[in-house]
Amino acid sequence: MARTKEFDPDAALRAALELFWRRGYEATSMSDLVAHLGIGRGSVYATFGSKHELYLKALEHYERGLLPDLLQDLARPGLALPGVRALVRRYAAEATRDGLRERGCFVTNTAAELAPHDPAAARRVERNWDQLETALYSALERARAEGDLPAGRDPRALARMLLVLLQGLRVVGKAAADPARVRDAAEQALALLD
Repeated sequence: MARTKEFDPDAALRAALELFWRRGYEATSMSDLVAHLGIGRGSVYATFGSKHELYLKALEHYERGLLPDLLQDLARPGLALPGVRALVRRYAAEATRDGLRERGCFVTNTAAELAPHDPAAARRVERNWDQLETALYSALERARAEGDLPAGRDPRALARMLLVLLQGLRVVGKAAADPARVRDAAEQALALLD
């Protein structure tokens, strides 16, 4: 007879995400995870696999909780350009808000820490960025069809620029002493949409 789990795997995954997000992959040991999750090492391995597998599952959990909201915001009925502007301003505000700025974006953190040498993490980051870029591109295409985006603007290139800006806002926001640096950069980028 199979043993039943004596812990909630979803709660454990959320706790692992929180620890990885706060400390990073390399600075989090398996012993740290066991202590933080309050479950045995064997249960961690049996449920989630290795530390690396657990990290990737935490990243996937993070994306499932965040990305659909962002994509829905860009796909809402009505004029598209206000949604793009709101998204950029949301990123800028979150990048400078105490409690959020210190942790940054888990995807961006993964890109900086793991993607250069971890193909599995790099694929997850690229997939996330592809989805966000595609949503931005679709919204900008709509804005051009609605007459809000000048005809000479390239929606694909603008979507890529905004993707890079959004990721950069998260990085700079983690260390910027002056939130105006992030806000001003966001507003200057948005001026390119006029």
